[in-house]
Amino acid sequence: MTLLIPATAADAEALSDFSNAAFTATFGHIYDPVDLALFLSTWNPPDKLRAQIEHPDWAIMLVHGPDDAIIGYAKMGPLDFDLPPEQPTDNAVELHQIYLAEAAKGTGVATALMDWGIDWARARASTLYLTVFTDNPRAQAVYRRYGFYDVGRNEFRVGNHVDEDRFFRLDL
Repeated sequence: MTLLIPATAADAEALSDFSNAAFTATFGHIYDPVDLALFLSTWNPPDKLRAQIEHPDWAIMLVHGPDDAIIGYAKMGPLDFDLPPEQPTDNAVELHQIYLAEAAKGTGVATALMDWGIDWARARASTLYLTVFTDNPRAQAVYRRYGFYDVGRNEFRVGNHVDEDRFFRLDL
């Protein structure tokens, strides 16, 4: 059984390091090193994570490995992107991130984090959104199994590089 642990302010530094390493392991090969470094410097710095952890509109759930290092996390909170105009934004929240260490993939950690995130969203909202990279079919397949569906295009900027993401929506 996967043990989920709510993040505390004391976790901000380790969580920042893990999130940057997980993003780089998954997507780093796509970007120019300068663009990647610029993105990582502002994406999840410890002070931003600490503020989110301490704010009641945000929640971050961690999973630790046997050595007590973070092996996965999910971050939930308010919407922080502009949805296509026809999409409802009242009473909506966002799954901002769900990342796993490579060794945690296929172990049930992602399922535990997704189930927690959807439960967290259901207690607060009627609609859950996320964005997913167009060239990440594995993640898209997981989200579709949960009932998410594609509702439009989103630009995701990594430094000066612009990727196409897709907005996915789950009606709670």
